[in-house]
Amino acid sequence: MTIAPLSWTELEALTHFQIDTVNGATNAQARLRLFGHTESDVRVTLYRDNHAWCPYCQKIWLWLEEKQIPYRIEKVTMFCYGEKESWYKRKVPSGMLPAIELDGRLITESDDILIALEQVFGPLGQGMEDPMVMPLRQLERLLFKAWCTWLCYRAMSPQQEQRHRERFIEVVGKVENALSLTPGPYFLEEFGSADVIFTPYVERMNASLYYYKGYSLREDNPHFAAWFEAMESRPTYRGTQSDFHTHAHDLPPQMGGCWSNGEPQMLSNQARVDNGPWLGLPDVAYPEPENSLAEALHRTIKHRANIIRVNPGDDKLFDEALRCALTFMMTGEACIPPPGSDPALRYLRDRINVPRDMSIYAAKRLREALEKTAALAGDGQGPPIPIKHRRDQDPANFARN
Repeated sequence: MTIAPLSWTELEALTHFQIDTVNGATNAQARLRLFGHTESDVRVTLYRDNHAWCPYCQKIWLWLEEKQIPYRIEKVTMFCYGEKESWYKRKVPSGMLPAIELDGRLITESDDILIALEQVFGPLGQGMEDPMVMPLRQLERLLFKAWCTWLCYRAMSPQQEQRHRERFIEVVGKVENALSLTPGPYFLEEFGSADVIFTPYVERMNASLYYYKGYSLREDNPHFAAWFEAMESRPTYRGTQSDFHTHAHDLPPQMGGCWSNGEPQMLSNQARVDNGPWLGLPDVAYPEPENSLAEALHRTIKHRANIIRVNPGDDKLFDEALRCALTFMMTGEACIPPPGSDPALRYLRDRINVPRDMSIYAAKRLREALEKTAALAGDGQGPPIPIKHRRDQDPANFARN
């Protein structure tokens, strides 16, 4: 059975999703976070990227959320998806992200920022310069180097590819051992700065190696698996967490390229991340929230004018096709889109960004609806995702929250 697409008014009636961006759960849309305080209590302004792609920004963001420090957020364009704002270049001539203003003092470099925040607000667990944390910071950098060598440098032979893989797995073993030394799942006895330091790049390793190398960091390492599970028990982390699809395609221009190894497992993983099914991927394991569909619908409706405007498909055709996908998502009934709309639907499928646009499960549900609806029209693909830059995601084309 197929049905006609619902109107925008009818679709709006199907969602009552709301989020308190100021005092509610951690979210990527916030411009001000108060945690029950007043604006007069704000001493920190965080400058981070629009898309929540910047790993060093995530580190500061997560720390502030865990400590519940009132702060403002100013969002800045990363070079890989648009021109950096002139007002920010005047403030930070290097254009470096993140930066904070703390009591009017500008600070850059993420580790320096955390140390400065600790001096004013106290550490998160054991602090950045604690004798227990310092070796873990060094280990994180060792893991980062091994990851970069495997992912971002093209192997000249199968033997070199194997050496890069073995070196990464060797360093992962050191991290597994460090995690095994504590009774709980975190790097030290309780969650703290060490976990914040590891979070951004471990999340990106999990995504990129699954996609480009066929290696599952989370599934192949029990202590990392327990660490991820513990992290996902924290609403703060859930609010900053991204998914495999977003990272697999935001990393190449940031890292200067990501090299696939061409192995069968990699090809299978890559096809699944790009085309689905997205539910069940090892990028998230906590139970799906009951409001994931409502969130996906709410966020799409809120930004539908810009979504339609930047899509390469005909506006009228894509408007109807998008309503077909949303109708299917909310009712479970197939809704046949207009002929020729399949590339437009897949263009949007490929450009849903977590957590900028919505949380992980909401994005999976929306991608699923877009793909299943597109398949009713054909196998046409939208313009491919660029790998040298991401100007297709230029924030100038979108509403800022």
